[in-house]
Amino acid sequence: MHSVSQQEAAEANPVSRKELTRFWRDGRFRDMECLTASFITHEFSPHSHDTFSIGAIEVGCQVASIRGMREHTGPGALYLINPGEIHDGQPGAPEGYRYRMIYPDVTLLTEVIEDVTGQAFNGTPSFGRQLLSDPELAQAFNRAHHRVESDAVAALEGEESMYCVLASMFARHGSEIIRAPDHGEPLAMRRVRDYIAEHFAEELGLEALAKVAGLSRAHMIRAFRKQYFITPHAFQTDMRIRHARHLLRCGATPSDTAQACGFADQAHLTRQFKARTGLTPAVFRAG
Repeated sequence: MHSVSQQEAAEANPVSRKELTRFWRDGRFRDMECLTASFITHEFSPHSHDTFSIGAIEVGCQVASIRGMREHTGPGALYLINPGEIHDGQPGAPEGYRYRMIYPDVTLLTEVIEDVTGQAFNGTPSFGRQLLSDPELAQAFNRAHHRVESDAVAALEGEESMYCVLASMFARHGSEIIRAPDHGEPLAMRRVRDYIAEHFAEELGLEALAKVAGLSRAHMIRAFRKQYFITPHAFQTDMRIRHARHLLRCGATPSDTAQACGFADQAHLTRQFKARTGLTPAVFRAG
């Protein structure tokens, strides 16, 4: 396992008064991205991932919004966020919070399910609830995450622990989507969403998006936000960051990534990237 630390991991209790992050990719799980972090003031802008976002609070409290719902989460809470789900987060108390996160892709979770059941999984794995309370499973996840992170724990022990936790999470809270998930999207909003996704690196105007939707500019903004809980511009920025993650994972430099994704310069990329990941592009690239 190769890891990159911005600073040393936060001490046991309570949350450290410094904002600390440790980010790495674990080859035992298809280079799954892993994060241990303590945040005191950092606020995540609305964003999404092309992978699942699974995690648990160890200490403190976070306030998170997803699907139009705003919830306080603390120890015992689980994050089971599906790919593409827009969400944000901020400290819910002055002392902040410490949490552990993993970002498994759909293929990895499918492989775990197939191995556990011994059967082919023909649909798409999904979680019906994104923020829920399951203290037993949250504690098991944090233990497994610590074992995966620690160089003092045998590789097999860490792999086995995380594998079993992922299987348990899906068994308790997962479901299978057989059909293509359109989530009841109005066609006009789907057209706008797809148009932004195809042209995310370009300068887009409201008039062009309104024309795609067949609506007035004000109506299009309201309808888009009602459907996706995010504005068209924020969605475009999120698409740029998702593509930036891909380029950085492949070894692109932050400056080249900024240019390819439509950012004004590397500083602009860094601000937007950290607002959505808690990391700088350089740390993410090296992980």
